[in-house]
Amino acid sequence: MTTVDPTPTSLPAALAEPTAPVRRSWIALVFAANLGVWMAFFTPIQVLLPQQIERIAQGDKEAMLAVVTGLGALAAVIANPLAGALSDRTCLRVAGREFGRRHAWTAGGALIGALALALLAQQRTVLGVTLAWVAAQVCFNAMLASLTAAIPDRVPVAQRGGVSGWVGIPQALGLVVGAVLVTAVVTGNAAGYYAIALAVLVLALPFALLTSDDPLPRAHRPVLRLRALLASMWVSPRRHPDFAWAWFTRFLVQTGNALGTLYLLYFLTDGVRVPDPEGALLVLILLYTLGMMLTAVVSGRLSDRSGRRKIFVITSGLIMAVAAVLLAVAPVWPMAVVAALLLGAGYGVYLSVDAALITQVLPRATDRAKDLGVINIANSAPQVLGPALSAPIVVHLGGYPTLYAVTAAVTLLGSALVVRIRSVP
Repeated sequence: MTTVDPTPTSLPAALAEPTAPVRRSWIALVFAANLGVWMAFFTPIQVLLPQQIERIAQGDKEAMLAVVTGLGALAAVIANPLAGALSDRTCLRVAGREFGRRHAWTAGGALIGALALALLAQQRTVLGVTLAWVAAQVCFNAMLASLTAAIPDRVPVAQRGGVSGWVGIPQALGLVVGAVLVTAVVTGNAAGYYAIALAVLVLALPFALLTSDDPLPRAHRPVLRLRALLASMWVSPRRHPDFAWAWFTRFLVQTGNALGTLYLLYFLTDGVRVPDPEGALLVLILLYTLGMMLTAVVSGRLSDRSGRRKIFVITSGLIMAVAAVLLAVAPVWPMAVVAALLLGAGYGVYLSVDAALITQVLPRATDRAKDLGVINIANSAPQVLGPALSAPIVVHLGGYPTLYAVTAAVTLLGSALVVRIRSVP
């Protein structure tokens, strides 16, 4: 469970465990804000950046896109926990009025991030694209850090599974909605960036402006020293073993997810041999999203009602592993359809319940956003590690059957090791 430092007086609301259930309006607003930030992450990576880089460096587009997205991922790994740590220490006072420690980062990240997207739309060099995309990643990761911390800040433990399910859905839905927006609603690469920038503002600012955000009294603010801030990024596995196991299991499951999805287009082309690989990939993405939406909220609520987390995480890993095994043993289109639904359903269960579990093993209430930022490294690092592992497996170690068998094994191991977490049932 989340622990706090003992103090001689009662804890302020910003640090206390929440007890009042959040309302549907709060859930709707945080859902919208998360949809905005995930649209801003995925739509450029999947659609806009490849188009832009192809125009700038057509003969070397693959390598240049890898440079741009790789540096963006590196910026994300650094920015998320750092912004979270600064958010934990934020005390704002304007005209004698105190403001909370999260919403300034949500609103600021949305505003400056939207500006970064607008600047990105105007770039005509790889260097300019890289700098603008890194700036956007920093802003949106600062925004994501504050939004993620809103769950342990505002949502009681008994409600976190269901709410985490709603918050998790935009991770898949954002890609679909963003792709439709920039391909079917607006025309042109620059117009696509402007549309996503506007969507971020419209979806995210209402949450920052219309919901409560408890201020952190200055007496409870951690001392801000650079060396101590950097040192705080390390969370000792010996002192906090449950947090360490939560990080490691999340890392393994996300590594399995990266292995299984990275070469999906090539798998459809060379393994399944469908006549229209791009169209088939879109169908699988839609089925994956549908499966995720069907299970995320339901499983989260069931976990809340039962008070149990680990059995749901283990079950989700088993479902995802079965999906990967199907792709390994039967690389045909009907099996790919079934696997996409299963993978989405399993990931929906995992995303909602494991997110709730993680909020219950955070070491300190004063460091919630920073610690969740450290957890986010377990989400981001596999996106860098995945290509390094996938390529030699596909080329030298048995091809796609081996790749999806390894995917199944890593995913199942990551979900099973959650039993090592002791403080959460």
